[in-house]
Amino acid sequence: MNLFTRLFGKKNAEEKIKVGTMEDFMVLIRVYYQAVMASNIGITNINMLPDLAMFKRSLKVPTQNNKLGLAEKSRCKKMLMQIYDISENFFKEIDTSIKKNCRNVNDVNGYFLRFQQFNENLMMLVGNLMKWKFRTPGFMKKALHALTEQTISDILTKNKWKDEATYKTVGIVRHLQQQLGYSADWMTEFVYNVVRLAKKEKRPNQQPDEKKK
Repeated sequence: MNLFTRLFGKKNAEEKIKVGTMEDFMVLIRVYYQAVMASNIGITNINMLPDLAMFKRSLKVPTQNNKLGLAEKSRCKKMLMQIYDISENFFKEIDTSIKKNCRNVNDVNGYFLRFQQFNENLMMLVGNLMKWKFRTPGFMKKALHALTEQTISDILTKNKWKDEATYKTVGIVRHLQQQLGYSADWMTEFVYNVVRLAKKEKRPNQQPDEKKK
């Protein structure tokens, strides 16, 4: 597993992008990160970037100015904005974070490891803190966004927690958030979209397959 898939999961270049699901959202997020890395650092080996390679080949995105990542970044950003209504500032913060923390290829692995730890701990906290709030009906988007925003605010500002495990996890998230440079608004937008899209996913059919009886 190379340093890119270590952060972004086990998706491979053979899988196709669909439209509108949480999984598709995460694929496009991975593509954007990989495109920024390629264009900023000058990575030319597309085989190091499985999601970017799949995206480029599936949509037949031409290389811009003989530099991998430029056209793919623009195309991916446009899709995320059109399909998921992602804000311009969301992408600016990713660009700034990568530019600050990744000056060459040697910095990439450390960045990805920190981001993976940040993401995993953040989503674990949100899952624990927003359990009952997940029951908010899907059509109440403003309410769900407000609840997500409040949860992120608590994670970044609240200092008293009921259990030691939550307190320690909050500390990890805050430390990594400062290192990576993501704002509360960025965290809210990311988490809100993951939660919103997860709520739309159909639950697996629990009924046994009648044909196998």
